[in-house]
Amino acid sequence: MTQAAQALLGCIADDFTGATDLANMLVRGGMRTVQTIGVPSADTQIDADALVVALKSRTIPAADAVRQSLDALEWLRARGCRQFIFKYCSTFDSTDEGNIGPVADALLDALKDDFTIACPAFPENGRTIFRGNLFVGDVLLNESGMENHPLTPMTDPNLVRVLQRQTKSKVGLIRYDTIAKGADAIRARIDELKRDGVRLAIADAVSDADLYTLGDACRDLALITGGSGIALGLPQNFRAANLLAHAEHAADLPKLEGKSVVLAGSASKATNAQVAHWRETKPAFRVDPMALSRGEPVVDEAVAFARDRFAENETVLIYATSSPDEVKAVQKELGVEKAGHLVEDALASIARKLRDEGVRKFVVAGGETSGAVVQALNVRSLRIGPQIDPGVPATQAIGRNEEDSIGLALKSGNFGTTDFFEKALKAL
Repeated sequence: MTQAAQALLGCIADDFTGATDLANMLVRGGMRTVQTIGVPSADTQIDADALVVALKSRTIPAADAVRQSLDALEWLRARGCRQFIFKYCSTFDSTDEGNIGPVADALLDALKDDFTIACPAFPENGRTIFRGNLFVGDVLLNESGMENHPLTPMTDPNLVRVLQRQTKSKVGLIRYDTIAKGADAIRARIDELKRDGVRLAIADAVSDADLYTLGDACRDLALITGGSGIALGLPQNFRAANLLAHAEHAADLPKLEGKSVVLAGSASKATNAQVAHWRETKPAFRVDPMALSRGEPVVDEAVAFARDRFAENETVLIYATSSPDEVKAVQKELGVEKAGHLVEDALASIARKLRDEGVRKFVVAGGETSGAVVQALNVRSLRIGPQIDPGVPATQAIGRNEEDSIGLALKSGNFGTTDFFEKALKAL
């Protein structure tokens, strides 16, 4: 591909579904957006207004997450990007060791800047921040089910405290009463925080209007960190500077033919509900991690199950989704890391074998699962299409020709309505 013009906005996402979530926001803002899977080679040129590098760095050791993020930053800077986003989950998924704080620090150092905000708010999906506390719907983060997350249990809703435990930088707060006064008040608060030695500041946001205001206030920051919602107010800055024309057809994708499948690995409440809804009326195959650990041919059985249903013109769900108690029981037996890898590797192998069976449209639930599947399918970059549900767009892998194209809907575990799988299949 040849690059017609330099990109404006460069984004680094710590997982695959989060990357598509962010890219979805940018397309809605009229930016032609391409998501890459990992850091592309140095000579890769892509024609887009915004570039999103999807990493799989949320739960890896902090030092590795920093290294991968800096590699992504270097590639994005070489593409001419003028501003950068470090995107993480709207539920601030991390541990006391990282990875949000260490990566944000390293990116600031590399950009030779001394301040950024941290705002994972996504009001459209019920994630809001008030006085530094993160809410999921009407409950605090630590009462939302995230306290049971198998890899990043979130037991403290106060993001100032959470982030301060991850970084040597001083962490501050831009409170809602300041946000409500507008962009100038936010910029004044940023100047005040910087004088006090603050390098990272949690920013309150309870509505999309707050995110647009923050976008305006942060137009001169080299780096912005947060969830996908923080991107809402950024396209307007480039447009105001006469750097961006609204792309009316930024979300258009060509129609794809071929078989479809749904793969679910997330154990979140939303995905559990989506799996249960599907199973009421449609065929499904459960991937049992204990059977995998015993060496049983689960992958081949799943592929055979799908093949039989394809012969009846049916679409199947292949899932490892379980309740939190079931997940804990498996982790106790196998260990957290082994249990996760067994499921991811199995679903990735199933995806690869189904691609050989003629499947060209994949709906995937779960960030870690999505990462494993796109790697197994050798997907290098995605053109971002229309939104299916808040935070989840339809996407299409960019291939050498039409036969190489694959349609993908990559869903973060907690996103989507109960009938999301059906809606995603229609969108693809």
